[in-house]
Amino acid sequence: MRSVLCRRLRLVGFAALGMIAAMPALVAAQQGTQTSLSAETRDLNGRTRATLSVAVVGEDGQPVSGPVVIEDGRKQVAGAALDEQGKAAIAIDLVAGEHALKAVYAGDSEHRASSAVAAVSAQASSTPDFGISVSPASISLTQGQSGSVTVTVTPIDASALTAPLFVTLSCSGFPDQSSCTFTPENVEVVPNATANINSSMVITTVRGTVKAVPPGLRHENPVVFAALLPGVLALAGMGFAARRRRWLSRLSQIALVGLVSVLGVTACSPQYDYYNHGPTHNLPTPAGTYTLTVTAQTSNGITAARHTTTLGLTVK
Repeated sequence: MRSVLCRRLRLVGFAALGMIAAMPALVAAQQGTQTSLSAETRDLNGRTRATLSVAVVGEDGQPVSGPVVIEDGRKQVAGAALDEQGKAAIAIDLVAGEHALKAVYAGDSEHRASSAVAAVSAQASSTPDFGISVSPASISLTQGQSGSVTVTVTPIDASALTAPLFVTLSCSGFPDQSSCTFTPENVEVVPNATANINSSMVITTVRGTVKAVPPGLRHENPVVFAALLPGVLALAGMGFAARRRRWLSRLSQIALVGLVSVLGVTACSPQYDYYNHGPTHNLPTPAGTYTLTVTAQTSNGITAARHTTTLGLTVK
């Protein structure tokens, strides 16, 4: 008994040693990546907008795929999906001051993470406004799953406000069979406000359902066609003979109206379609990586302000 136990312990030990020996090979299978980041700033109605260009390539020189996130200090502010060339363009509005913007590629099963930093300076503005950011700036969901993102509205020079700003949030760029909702959808920036205002953005995807045909009704009933075909031929004959007899013409018209009515309440009805063809097939949200746009807009009836940010959505 003791010898059997010893042999089993030795086997477990050999297996553990094998796994430890294989770990370097698994790590080596992930190749390194290089992320580059460039920033271009311009004045936009008294505010500074930075357009960021991000590119990520592997050690083999080939572009990689997946989401990339932009951080301002320790805070995530935007995200996007890398295109087929491993590139992404992201535009963000900046508050006054110095910013160290960082592009972060999280990596995947084949590539290690990497990042790059760009220093940007934003000018001060005396015009009341607001900024918008999202956190996390990248979210991964499986089909049929929902996830939450925090959308932050930051007051800018709110001391110059003479009346509250009511900001409406919306989203776009979603793949088919997905949606988003905000709670709350409208936020208020009051005069002299300094605190950030948060809204919860819920992203919903669809798993999809398989179309099921009710059992026993998968084939058309041949008896229906056996009764319908002679009736149609009889109506055709009556219509041909109706040219000579007026009463037969009226009878054929009545019979035709009756046939159309029967077809309308059976073969063309939703109940008939369900019992003979089953429920509608719901398609799933397509898998892939997408760049979503979150828009914040306000208007006082005279002037309007609109700011956007982006985030990366991965559907598996």
